[in-house]
Amino acid sequence: MGYLVWPSGRLNLPESDDVAAVAAVKAAMAVRDGWFKPDASSSNETLADMAEWAGASVIRDGDWIEFGYDDGGDPKWSDQATAFYVAIAPFVRSGIVQIEGEDGFGWSYTYADGQITQQGWNGWDGSIEPFGENVSLPPLDHP
Repeated sequence: MGYLVWPSGRLNLPESDDVAAVAAVKAAMAVRDGWFKPDASSSNETLADMAEWAGASVIRDGDWIEFGYDDGGDPKWSDQATAFYVAIAPFVRSGIVQIEGEDGFGWSYTYADGQITQQGWNGWDGSIEPFGENVSLPPLDHP
C-alpha cells in the first residue's frame, strides 16, 4: 500500500558532498515513518541507494544527480521520502525535482543555494510545503 510517484529532474549536488548528504539523509529518514530501517543500513550507501527509499532512482553524472522513476523498486511516497528531499537541500546548489503522484497531482522542489522550496500541492499528504499541514484539496479540474 502507498502512494505511487514518478519523480524527474536534475540537481547540482557536488560529488564531493555525497557522503555528507547520505549521512544527513539517513539521520533525517531514521526519525520519520517509512520503509527505510537505519539498523539494516550499511555504511557504504550512496545517494542513489537512499533515493530508492524516497521512491526515486538517481543517477550521478559528475556533480549532477538525475532523478527518474524507480521501475526496479516500489516507488511509494512516505514521510521518509519528504525527509530525503529536505535533507539534501544544504548540499544542493541548484535544480528542480518534479513529483507526479498516482492521482495526477504534481508538485516540485526547487533548490537554490542550500534552500528548498515546494511548488504545488503534495498529493500524498496534502501539504503545500515540506512537512506542512494538510490543506484542502484543489478543485477536481486541476491542471
